[in-house]
Amino acid sequence: MMEHNERFKKAEFAALVGVFGNVILAVFKAWIGIIANSRALIADAAHSASDIVGSFAVYIGLKAAKRPPDEDHPYGHGKAENIAAIIVAVLLLIVGFEIGKSSFQAFFKPIDPPKIIAIYAVIISIIAKEAMFQYKHRLGKRIKSDAIIVNAYEHRSDVYSSIAVLIGIAGAVFGGNIGIEWLVYLDPVAGIVVAIIIIKIAWKLGSESIHSTLDHVLHEEDTEKFRVIVQSVPEVMKIDSLHAREHGHYVIIDLKISVNPYITVEAGHLIGKKVKARLLESKEVQDVFVHINPYSEQVT
Repeated sequence: MMEHNERFKKAEFAALVGVFGNVILAVFKAWIGIIANSRALIADAAHSASDIVGSFAVYIGLKAAKRPPDEDHPYGHGKAENIAAIIVAVLLLIVGFEIGKSSFQAFFKPIDPPKIIAIYAVIISIIAKEAMFQYKHRLGKRIKSDAIIVNAYEHRSDVYSSIAVLIGIAGAVFGGNIGIEWLVYLDPVAGIVVAIIIIKIAWKLGSESIHSTLDHVLHEEDTEKFRVIVQSVPEVMKIDSLHAREHGHYVIIDLKISVNPYITVEAGHLIGKKVKARLLESKEVQDVFVHINPYSEQVT
């Protein structure tokens, strides 16, 4: 229980780091974007603003996911993390389309080149976002949290978008200084690149989270470690079937085993309890449902 609570404390803290970090970055980039007259930087600020909502959604999802099983949710609330991840992906998708639309419209009106201060703001953003990605990605892998990993990739998407913004702003500033008017439009071009990056990442992360939510069963090679544990119980004569379902950060195992057909019902029950106890020793297993079959050499 202590490890379980510690996992959620770390995940919730990481989500809050994302919320407050994105608030600071979004306000900073929007302010500099307005001062520097950079559409690309304002678009990047919008991306960071979407991360605020995303990180908060992850925080709420984690709070729900740590609740213990109850009468209405006997398998626990682990999928709340996946749902939070889907919400984040949808938000990213909406923001991506809005940024793309706004940047595209800029091509149909005259614009002034951005000021050089925008370049410094983007560099600061890249450093901060990469640090946040590294922190959350490593934590998400360590505690097996899809929501934290998705949230980490939001920060990585900001890094990519900020690099595109940096190139666009630098080109626009350079073009404005040497009088090459068409280079000024590299700023909205960068905005469109940001939009494409956001949409692509949102699609990838959203589809992965939906896949996990729809009772994804682990592949056979991923369940081999569980089979080894079951086979370590000498009374188990055969594994008839073993399905491990992902349920957020943990798995639930549905198992059918064959035992000596001539033992008592109570003896068979005790074998099932022994198998379940050994599987539950694995930190990633939340629950096990064992069905006992009488062993037969016939193939059924």
